Amino acid sequence: MNGLEKVNADFVTLFRDGYVQLEAGCSAVMNGCRQEAFEKFIQSGGIPQNTEDYIYADLIPVFNKDYRVVLKYIRQDVDINEVFRCTVTDLVTDPVLTVNGWWFDGNMKPELPEEVVVCSLQEASMKYPDLFLRHYNRYALQASKDGLVSLNTAFAQDGVFVYVPDGVVLKRPLQVINLLRANAGLMGFQRNLVILGKNARATVLVCDHTLSNQNFLMNNTTEVCLGADAHLDYYQVQNQGSGAAQINSLFVSEQRNAVFDSNIVSLYGGFIRNNMYVALNEEGGNCSLYGMYILDKKQVVDNFSYIDHVAPHCTSNEHFKGIMDDSSLANFSGCIRVRPDAQQTEAYQANNNLLLSENARINAKPQLIIDADDVKCSHGATVGQIDEEAMFYLRSRGIGRDEARMMMMFGFAHDIIRHVKLDPLREKIDDLIDKRLRGELSKCHNCMLQCKK
Repeated sequence: MNGLEKVNADFVTLFRDGYVQLEAGCSAVMNGCRQEAFEKFIQSGGIPQNTEDYIYADLIPVFNKDYRVVLKYIRQDVDINEVFRCTVTDLVTDPVLTVNGWWFDGNMKPELPEEVVVCSLQEASMKYPDLFLRHYNRYALQASKDGLVSLNTAFAQDGVFVYVPDGVVLKRPLQVINLLRANAGLMGFQRNLVILGKNARATVLVCDHTLSNQNFLMNNTTEVCLGADAHLDYYQVQNQGSGAAQINSLFVSEQRNAVFDSNIVSLYGGFIRNNMYVALNEEGGNCSLYGMYILDKKQVVDNFSYIDHVAPHCTSNEHFKGIMDDSSLANFSGCIRVRPDAQQTEAYQANNNLLLSENARINAKPQLIIDADDVKCSHGATVGQIDEEAMFYLRSRGIGRDEARMMMMFGFAHDIIRHVKLDPLREKIDDLIDKRLRGELSKCHNCMLQCKK
């Protein structure tokens, strides 16, 4: 039995033996999706290997480790006020924690408008069954054939639920802090659902961190539904230990004139796979996907996106940049699909990369699939090294070589970070990137726990 067969066989055993635990505490809506999702996982071949969407990513070493799987909530002693302070100066947020993929039962109730709901996914599935039924697994099921998403649907039991009703605006960002802590290797599954009604507006900041030096594998799926004229700013900072692997799948469904702006910053992690699916289903939709990844040692960051222009008069803009050093590997695969009825589409995609060593690698695969004739679309990718002419210019003005090199890399990265709309958050991310480039980022700013990198 090879590695792939063993991993898939282990999941079959785990699903069969753990099914009763998987159902415990979850609603009929969640449990009703499990069997079909797991069958879909098996029919797709299980863990993706040598498939088109994972052509550059070798997942077998990621999955073929000694993990224990979390099938029930284990109480964790985490005091957000004393242990973890992921605050940004001058930026006041409403924070909530998840631990190992589960809603932390010590969360304080966020100070939100009364009609807004922020709670655990399990709780939402019980308290708001009609709303939950209309949205849960709808967008992931429609958009993806990825076996790892099916695996999440089969195993996920909890996560974060956010509902902002029609016309409501969240004045402060909601900060979701995903923590990993265990005494042994651990695999977990987290499921999140974010729903914004008509004319609603919100900002969500996601922070990913490890609090212990174990091997982790997290399979996360987040579904987002944006009603007509809704606007969501979505930021994610990935700063985990070198033994952590995460697979994040984000599905966004936009209605008329909705706006989705995102910025994903990958600072640390052993293996990171970000899947982003956006469907512009009605006229006037707008989507912006920005990303910055900084890698060294043997880190791997794999970004995959699929923007589906279903309706006419929609706009998308995608720009990802990366800086790779040592023997790190980055993969970028982005596809823009323009369907026959999506006339007067504007869609732009770019991927730019800096290689700082001979052993660093990047695989870039930009794609356009256009079935309409009245469109403005472009895509492209670049791979290069530090511009020696620019280096000479800085050196000639008395700037040392190391500092000049740092300035150029920072400017390269800031071109992505400048799109963060919250000034304090943008400044803090700039600071984290500067520390990361200088090799000084050994822990998250203001975190009281040292994390292995």
